[in-house]
Amino acid sequence: MTSTPDEFPVAPLAPLTGTDDSAPGATSEPAPPPLDAPVEAPFSSLQSRLHQMFPQLSDAEIERMRPFGEPRHAEAGEVLVHMGQPSIGMWVILSGVMQIVRRDGMGHRKMFTEAHPRYFVAEVASISGGPTLVDGIALTPMELLLITCERLRALLIADAELSEKIMRALILRRVSLIQEGSGGPVLVGTGSEPGLLALQGFLTRNNHPHTVVDAKTDPEAAAIVERVAAKPEEFPLVICMDGTILRNPDEGQLATCLGLLPEFDELAVYDLVIAGAGPAGLAAAVYAASEGLSVAVLDCRAPGGQAGASSRIENYLGFPTGISGHALAGRAFVQAQKFGAHIAIPAEIVALDCSCSAATHYQLGLTLKTGQRVNTRSLVVATGAVYRRPQVEKIEHFEGRGIYYWASPIEAKLCKHEEVVLIGGGNSAGQAAVFLASHVSHLHLFIRGTSLDASMSRYLIDRIASLRNVTLHTCTRLVGLDGDERGLSSIRYESTDQVGEQRMNIRHLFLFIGADPNTKWLRNCGVELDEHGFVVTGADARPYHEAPTLALETSVDGVFSIGDVRSGSIKRIASGVGEGAAVVAQIHGFLSKQGQVAPTAAQVV
Repeated sequence: MTSTPDEFPVAPLAPLTGTDDSAPGATSEPAPPPLDAPVEAPFSSLQSRLHQMFPQLSDAEIERMRPFGEPRHAEAGEVLVHMGQPSIGMWVILSGVMQIVRRDGMGHRKMFTEAHPRYFVAEVASISGGPTLVDGIALTPMELLLITCERLRALLIADAELSEKIMRALILRRVSLIQEGSGGPVLVGTGSEPGLLALQGFLTRNNHPHTVVDAKTDPEAAAIVERVAAKPEEFPLVICMDGTILRNPDEGQLATCLGLLPEFDELAVYDLVIAGAGPAGLAAAVYAASEGLSVAVLDCRAPGGQAGASSRIENYLGFPTGISGHALAGRAFVQAQKFGAHIAIPAEIVALDCSCSAATHYQLGLTLKTGQRVNTRSLVVATGAVYRRPQVEKIEHFEGRGIYYWASPIEAKLCKHEEVVLIGGGNSAGQAAVFLASHVSHLHLFIRGTSLDASMSRYLIDRIASLRNVTLHTCTRLVGLDGDERGLSSIRYESTDQVGEQRMNIRHLFLFIGADPNTKWLRNCGVELDEHGFVVTGADARPYHEAPTLALETSVDGVFSIGDVRSGSIKRIASGVGEGAAVVAQIHGFLSKQGQVAPTAAQVV
């Protein structure tokens, strides 16, 4: 599906006067307080951190910012921040007042706050130049300091104290916008389409605000559906920030509508392209970009890879109380952007070209599914693996209609107080089981082996054993699925403890049965793979090579591999992060031997 010419009429941008003019008949509400006043719900969960979300700058701090900024003047009514447009950077207010307005594609507009002198107006997108999520309008004549995205990154690297203050504020502001759904698309569904869950998951894992409305119960949504004459197969509808309406879009079309997909300059040459934004790939991006290499990171779905779907990781060094994979990936994502890495999501690689000559000043070319080409001097393959499906009929039919490959709050809400089945015996399965057990009435854990000891960490085994609403079924395998267009209704399975095929009435089935390496796109280039499709590196990849072999380099010069996709790797987050750090030193050595002192790649726009 592609976007249609349908558009939802968006109200013209103008300063608000303390009312919510989002819909006919809306009642008046008081104007929001300035930044230094208490913020009411829905930001109550951030109440104790308002001083960090909206820090006031001292005169000395503003003076330290001046070398990185440009003086600007704005007249009353001038729009300085345009929602949905690429951010131009951070505004430091020297005098005057700026009104910050949040709105969505349906034209709903509410004042977020007012920014006064000594405050800065910026959000996470200000680091990378991504699309902004709010509007900023001068209420009075203003004197400001504009720190462009590139200069903001320089400031964050040069001044550690200011970097901590700014980064913390930007992240907290994004969290509050996500809580409110501000600045994002509106997803219109009926609650039964699998595409709605997929789009929700995509936006959630990419930390993008959004709102979901039900066309059956929301009068305004119902009116939109009637106006555009949407057919059942065209759901969900997506109303983008500019009012454009998409009918049952895929993730790529949604990302394009939101301005998330960058355009690559095909004449630009990166020092390093990293395929995959899991923990290993993001670690490599942070270390490489912080050491001055021009870096691009490509991923076809979201930051974090499989680890990003983990509800709680408790054995990662430095987080004694645990951290969700989503939160860990989100921090690494922002950290990589801070150092200037260009991250493109979703961007699927379909082919690798190794035929480039030295005369072109690069060795490798990557072709994306969109047809774009990205050139680089070196490549790190950190694509991890794709979720494995059991060999059962109708499984594709029920994906998103009762079958899930990760367990996030979205899935937990769908199956709250219901009975579910989870299949898998690894750590990811254990983390998902522990998380879901606090939401469901009962969880059945199916494994094919005789115990969890061989595949799961002891702390997870002990925790699962202590859960009263979890039943472990050993030596059990799934053999069939039943249901209709509304979704899954029951499963069939076999177990050595019971005679014949068994049936269980289940509407929600979670699959954590491992994954297969994502390496098909490497085959045209001669990168050696093992019998299972994992990338071979080091001496095993070059058994007859006379020169010393780099431990993480593949059989092709300039192509390296790290993380779960590498043959023989330890399938743990910590080891992947370690390899991400180690590979950068090897890339420096490779580029040095090639005699390449690379210019910075052209900016992604």
